[in-house]
Amino acid sequence: MVELENKIVDMLKTIYDPEIPVDIFELGLIYEVRIDENQHVEIDMTLTSPNCPVAETLPKEVEDKVASVENVKSAKVNIVFDPPWDKDMMSEEAKLELGFL
Repeated sequence: MVELENKIVDMLKTIYDPEIPVDIFELGLIYEVRIDENQHVEIDMTLTSPNCPVAETLPKEVEDKVASVENVKSAKVNIVFDPPWDKDMMSEEAKLELGFL
């Protein structure tokens, strides 16, 4: 299961917010990845703001790309806004890339 989770995280790191040159995982937009015993994946993620211009397309892209990972049977994204995203949720790498460090 850890190997599958690592593959999913690797895939998430290929998806970028079009307005920010950092992937959604390093941005801290992924809150939780759950994999059940049948390899169905459920992801809780947020957006940088409720009015994010990619609110309609980004979750679908995440679902499609995660579903394409070998051994994943299905992928579902839940958009959540609690807790609200802020820049402190970014990785050190993302903060460095965006000039916050």
